[in-house]
Amino acid sequence: MRLDVFTQVPHAFAWMTEQRPLAAVLGTELELRLFNYRDTTPLRSGQVDDEPYGGGAGMVLRVDVVAAAIEAVYGSATGSGSIGQRVIALTPQGRPLTQAVVEELASESALTLLSSRFEGFDERIVTQLCSDAISIGPYVLSGGELPAMVLLDAIARRLPGALAEGSGEHESFSVELEGGLEYPHYTRPAEFRGWQVPEVLLSGDHGRVDEWRRAQSRERSTS
Repeated sequence: MRLDVFTQVPHAFAWMTEQRPLAAVLGTELELRLFNYRDTTPLRSGQVDDEPYGGGAGMVLRVDVVAAAIEAVYGSATGSGSIGQRVIALTPQGRPLTQAVVEELASESALTLLSSRFEGFDERIVTQLCSDAISIGPYVLSGGELPAMVLLDAIARRLPGALAEGSGEHESFSVELEGGLEYPHYTRPAEFRGWQVPEVLLSGDHGRVDEWRRAQSRERSTS
């Protein structure tokens, strides 16, 4: 998969490239490209945003700046679907990010993520230059870089080789857990300050352990 991120602060993503799961798939299953709007802006002095029409506080990412960035990378006219891959705006107005959406996007061969800062996008970016919009939750952040990182991490861990074999099978929202939450985990010591690990996990009976875990998952998911 090739994943392109357009941003005003590409250096913010540097730490992710050194950590699993991203580090495990970079250069093999995943090609990550970061593009700075300022490198291709048609405006002077690296300007990329402007005051909103109608007044109000904050700055809005300009549609001509984003169009220029997309054209510089893909060498084609802009518009939904015109570059042969999904262009996704990261915005609170987008569809909620769920594990089902992650699985859907992880099956693509290429994706483009657009992030913005402060007051967000000129609406024409979302309606005319994008084919999708995604929100990571009902709250406001200062920019789209964190949502882009969330989506990048969620997608990367679904690629072959990102995780140790089997570690991604029984986790929250997986098919194996019927889309529910993951069961609780414990490790050594078996007793600490009077806090005990459930006896069933120390029994060595894998059948009982599996039943207990599934029951715990169902309880967590319905409570």
